Amino acid sequence: MRESSPQLAALRRRVARLAANGGAASRPAGGGLTSGCAAFDEALGGGLAAGRVHEFFAADALDATSAAAFAALLALRTPGKAPLIWLRTADAARRAGSIYAPGIAELGGDPGRLLLIETPDPKLLLACANDAIRCAGSAAVIVESWGKFPLLDLTAGRRLALGARDSGTTLLMLRLNAAPAPSVAETRWSVVAAASRALEADAPGAPAFDLELLRWRAGPAGARWRLDWNHDDHCFGEAPLSGTVLPVAARRAVLPHGAAAA
Repeated sequence: MRESSPQLAALRRRVARLAANGGAASRPAGGGLTSGCAAFDEALGGGLAAGRVHEFFAADALDATSAAAFAALLALRTPGKAPLIWLRTADAARRAGSIYAPGIAELGGDPGRLLLIETPDPKLLLACANDAIRCAGSAAVIVESWGKFPLLDLTAGRRLALGARDSGTTLLMLRLNAAPAPSVAETRWSVVAAASRALEADAPGAPAFDLELLRWRAGPAGARWRLDWNHDDHCFGEAPLSGTVLPVAARRAVLPHGAAAA
């Protein structure tokens, strides 16, 4: 996107206003995105590293909402008024559905911090991402795409990684209905919706997520986690029988309870 773009200029002005009101100062010490689950954050050296690129994959289209929710809740846990910049293509919006502000509020997030921008195509999405990641004062930048993203090659990825490093802004790449490919991401995750625990009177339980760490540049991958979202405490917590930090054979499918191995 060109520097003269009125949409980008408006975005930068709003981010600057929010940062001036305390957004930039609200970043946690060290700048990492933490889940609130002590064991999970400690295993990653203090949460997702700031100023880095982190990928979240939902190989099944049905898990796209879970991957988006996990990334958004993680970013919106940062204190203060720092905005979360969410970039997505119109195709992703059409396939994954609209972002519902009351739903974010119901989960304990502040939808007023969300700056949502939809682009008509992946080319403009990538151009916006390169500009947005350099806007100081944001809690994080989410870039959501659907299916293959040929423009996001290693060269484009390095450009985004350098922008994130220089600005100190964390970039969360939502790769929905896509398969992992070589990249410069600091971490790569697979996110799958997990069964929630029913509450009293069979009321719906809290959102639950099955996570697998597919890649981590700073350490070993292969760990699996099951995390629940706690609305009241505004944090994630370990679900019972979580597979925390237990290595799993590379890309081995997890069998349902009681199923026999082939």
